[in-house]
Amino acid sequence: MILPIVAYGDPVLKRKAKDVPKDYPDLQQLIDNMFETMYNAHGVGLAAPQIGKSLRLFIVDASPFAEDDNISEEEKEELKEAKEVFINPIIIEEQGDEWDFNEGCLSIPEVREDVFRKPKIEIEYYDRDFNLKHKTLDGLFARVVQHEYDHIEGILFTDKLSGLKKRLIKGKLNSIAKGKIDIEYRMRFPKLKKSR
Repeated sequence: MILPIVAYGDPVLKRKAKDVPKDYPDLQQLIDNMFETMYNAHGVGLAAPQIGKSLRLFIVDASPFAEDDNISEEEKEELKEAKEVFINPIIIEEQGDEWDFNEGCLSIPEVREDVFRKPKIEIEYYDRDFNLKHKTLDGLFARVVQHEYDHIEGILFTDKLSGLKKRLIKGKLNSIAKGKIDIEYRMRFPKLKKSR
């Protein structure tokens, strides 16, 4: 089932999410719905807060980046397999010199900005079957995971921008919160005026 994606301005996006209990009802259905919702919106990641659920859960499918000509053959091969469910993840360490990449977000459509992140992460998480995993990720896969991890920490990519950049996009962000955008996927807008 395709779920509405929560737009910028909704308090759920700024809240630190809670752990997912092992017996969470209909967890597999929720994960399937999240993948369907993400693919419908042409995204490469989706976190539970983006569908209005304050849970430490996100999904990633970074395989579309494997088509990028600007990356190594080795990274292309890694990205082809870069599909994963992350339940109750913990980033243990981020390493390397920060690099910038133009990021967007399904909750903040039509806004893209360069964001600096470290290239390599060590992460521990449970997969969709609640098996404990420990991985080291780097490159674009790591970046997508960091972006989604921020969501469960109540952080948006726009929070990482300079004061000047934030001021420049403030009007656009307000328009998104009010639903004054033309978007091709289902969204829920926090400040949309309800007609009576």
